[in-house]
Amino acid sequence: MMLAENFSAAMKLSLLVVAALAVAASALRLDAPVNDAHVVQKVNNANVGWTAGFNKRFEGLTLQDAKSLCGVAEGWNTKHMPVKAFDLSEQQIQDIPTSFDARKQWGSMCPTVNEVRDQAACGSCWAFGAVEAISDRICIATNGTQTPHISAEDMLSCCALCGNGCNGGYPDMAWYYYVQQGVVTGGNYGTNQGCQPYSFPMCNHHVNGSYPDCSGNGPTPSCKKTCLPNYPKTFTEDKHYGSKSYGVSSRVADIQMEIMTHGPVEIAISVYEDFMMYKSGVYRHVTGSYLGGHAIKMIGWGVAEDGTPYWICTNSWNQDWGNGGFINIKRGSNECGIEGRVVAGLPRL
Repeated sequence: MMLAENFSAAMKLSLLVVAALAVAASALRLDAPVNDAHVVQKVNNANVGWTAGFNKRFEGLTLQDAKSLCGVAEGWNTKHMPVKAFDLSEQQIQDIPTSFDARKQWGSMCPTVNEVRDQAACGSCWAFGAVEAISDRICIATNGTQTPHISAEDMLSCCALCGNGCNGGYPDMAWYYYVQQGVVTGGNYGTNQGCQPYSFPMCNHHVNGSYPDCSGNGPTPSCKKTCLPNYPKTFTEDKHYGSKSYGVSSRVADIQMEIMTHGPVEIAISVYEDFMMYKSGVYRHVTGSYLGGHAIKMIGWGVAEDGTPYWICTNSWNQDWGNGGFINIKRGSNECGIEGRVVAGLPRL
């Protein structure tokens, strides 16, 4: 009996030690740099159709810092939203083009379609994915007669229902806020354009780069219902509203039709360590730990030379990341959840 009790106590102690070591290892891992040569080597040796490398955007940045940029709140999905699907015949599905790029379709009349923004040191991807697509869709719906640069600052700071600002939020509520409360215009940091420009500087981390240094995760700006001095409109007058918001069916053809018909959409994906080191090709997860949910803009699709279908997406980590700020992600197999969490909406004109 005593032997059994001693064995049980020893087992409990061993489990506690293992658990403590696991926590310590996890904490230590988050202190590790994003740019990891072992991850790069593993991806490139796997020869799966994409190339990994060090991105300037993350030089000197730790995995904890990178994790803080993945600002889609855990557990979020589109199940409670109205879901839009197209009643397509087999012929209509077959007629969908092999490739489509919003930049080629609308980029000449809609500058925001081509743009890569920077959420900087803030987990505001949920807001950026929304305002980027909203900006594009207003321009597309008006055939280029309206070209607003919708404010990430307003969405981030004033949407109380959207979540926790720089600490993460909900893409669906960003679109709901657009319909219910409207969003003003606002350029990127330092532009003094629009009603409310973004207040976080574009940044590199601890190194000399194209942008100023920044680190950590900044505090969410306070909601200010005023425009820049000398801006010709009031905050209320500058509001742009949506007429409806919705999720999009996870069927590839429905997502394609939505983009071709109304413009780019916002999507949420699961991000792993190797995503941080994407450089070119068609991304699929190969290695590394899960870091969090991340929202980006989807602008089109294509097929690689080896026959791999992909989505074209715009990230919000400036042009020092990925392929000039863009990434191609494998299409048709719900890679990292890309087809399961698509949201969009239409402007009120």
